[in-house]
Amino acid sequence: MTARTNRIALLADAAIELIADGGMRALTHRAVDGRAGMAPGTTSAYLRTRQALIEAVVARLAERDRADLTAHELPTVAPPPTPGPRLDSGDLDRLAAGVADVLDRWLTTGRSRTLARYACLLEAVHRPELRGILHHGTGLRVQARDLLTRAGATDPHRQGDQFVAFVDGLLFDRLVGAGALTAPPAGSPASRDDLAGAVRTLLRALTGN
Repeated sequence: MTARTNRIALLADAAIELIADGGMRALTHRAVDGRAGMAPGTTSAYLRTRQALIEAVVARLAERDRADLTAHELPTVAPPPTPGPRLDSGDLDRLAAGVADVLDRWLTTGRSRTLARYACLLEAVHRPELRGILHHGTGLRVQARDLLTRAGATDPHRQGDQFVAFVDGLLFDRLVGAGALTAPPAGSPASRDDLAGAVRTLLRALTGN
């Protein structure tokens, strides 16, 4: 990582924490300078416009989310055109447990990132020039389609997209929805077991396994 890339990553991490604490309205170049502990004007020197700042945040969110998925060793997409090995019921149990671990992490140590991601998505609704941030989620959909193909789903393209949408909804419900009132405490074994059960039920419905 170059010095410039490292500096932008530090600024983006500071911006993520600002958004998580105060929403998009809290995001200013001056506030990022202060949160990052850098001299006034540093953020604007590297990320001159608000759009550039938001795009840096989204890129950083995607980078750190990918690192989480890699760290939990979830099944990866096989390089086309050769599919990966077929997934059986035991593989899907392990996949559900792995997804649950990632979700629980995004509800605890990664909570700020999750809140910031939702805030950026909402910002894009009102600012068409930022709609490109939605493309950062396409990689997960491609991965889900590959996994469901290998699990024998009848319509893996459509069902892969549904899987990502359902899991994202589960995360949203546990983070800011009514599910937060009844779910086991995030970070606990009960939380991970409950999330794994929900994901496994979804996989069973989509694949029949």
